[in-house]
Amino acid sequence: MRDSLSRRRLLSAGAIGAGGLLLAGCDRLSKPGPFRSLLESAEGAHFHSQRLIIGDALAQEFSVADMSPNFRANGNRDANGNAAWLSHSARQFADWQLRVDGLVLRPLDLSLEALKAMPQRAQITRHDCVEGWSAIGKWRGPQLGAVLKSAGLLPSARYIVFHCADSTGTSPYYESLDLIEAHHPQTILAWEMNGAALPIAHGAPIRLRAERQLGYKHAKYVMRIEARASLAGLYGGKGGYWEDARGYQWWAGI
Repeated sequence: MRDSLSRRRLLSAGAIGAGGLLLAGCDRLSKPGPFRSLLESAEGAHFHSQRLIIGDALAQEFSVADMSPNFRANGNRDANGNAAWLSHSARQFADWQLRVDGLVLRPLDLSLEALKAMPQRAQITRHDCVEGWSAIGKWRGPQLGAVLKSAGLLPSARYIVFHCADSTGTSPYYESLDLIEAHHPQTILAWEMNGAALPIAHGAPIRLRAERQLGYKHAKYVMRIEARASLAGLYGGKGGYWEDARGYQWWAGI
């Protein structure tokens, strides 16, 4: 684990030196110019170097004593008036269902209770935000890989897209992972945080936890999971809300 952590720190330091993942307010990414071009050009090198060095290593896990007394809720604190989500929230998500479709053999509609009935993984991990803050929390939920196995991915599937209830302005929030990260053992659909039901501000009823990725990849208010062959033609075509809107890197590995 110590060697794995050292490699993670080395890669993070390299990324920061190439233009930075820890940005003051993240605003520089929204403006065209040399800085944004540098980040975009560095993404491929970062992706391939991390996959080569880290392989299937786990993100560091912590003890209960390490947990942060306050875990900041970042981004949207609710689903921004999404009517379907508000209706489910008013009924404590009793009849909410997660849709799993796209390039799958068996499209699924999974209730919250069905997700809780699956084998669960609990993990205490650190959430790293591009704004420069971190927090350690405990998450529990089924592994995404097990959900995808139940649906049966078709051979043409290459990406897993998370469609969310929230939006910013007219742009719906979404994120995506490749199949390697989707099947990583620490990639889970968390319905529990710090021993209690996932709070509204943190993405209830479920959120993605992809522990080898920066915080903006951890989609909240997930309503639908879609298997796709390509990200082309999906909203801005770059694989996520922040990637489309602000030029964030699609590969956010740490």
